[in-house]
Amino acid sequence: MSIAVRYEGHDRFEIGIRGHRVTVDQPRDAGGQDSGPTPTELFVASLAACVGFYAERFLRRHDLPAEDLEVRCDYEMSEDRPARVASVQIEVMTPTRLLPSRNEALRRVVEHCTVHNTIRLAPEMRVSVAARQRAA
Repeated sequence: MSIAVRYEGHDRFEIGIRGHRVTVDQPRDAGGQDSGPTPTELFVASLAACVGFYAERFLRRHDLPAEDLEVRCDYEMSEDRPARVASVQIEVMTPTRLLPSRNEALRRVVEHCTVHNTIRLAPEMRVSVAARQRAA
């Protein structure tokens, strides 16, 4: 899987994923134009969306309604360095009340969504720097 991120000016970047385009930016008070979520917001949102996907699949698999499913997410940044998300609180709002056993099963399922698993077992990351053009 390959994703391209291109600088668009100021603090704005366009992310290209499988033909889709997503803009990320910084808020105006941080020097951006607020034309999209920040990369950090998008990171946390991807976790919440992954939880939502797993919750929806769980509900449908158990013949439960999913139409008004909602995932609410709050996060806090660390006050020390390095800059990072310090905590994330996710609340899955089911369309109907579940039996306690189903509620617990749903919680266990969504805690193992792909993004959550990736955070829990950090992937190997390598960063390199290369020039698009030769030096003049």
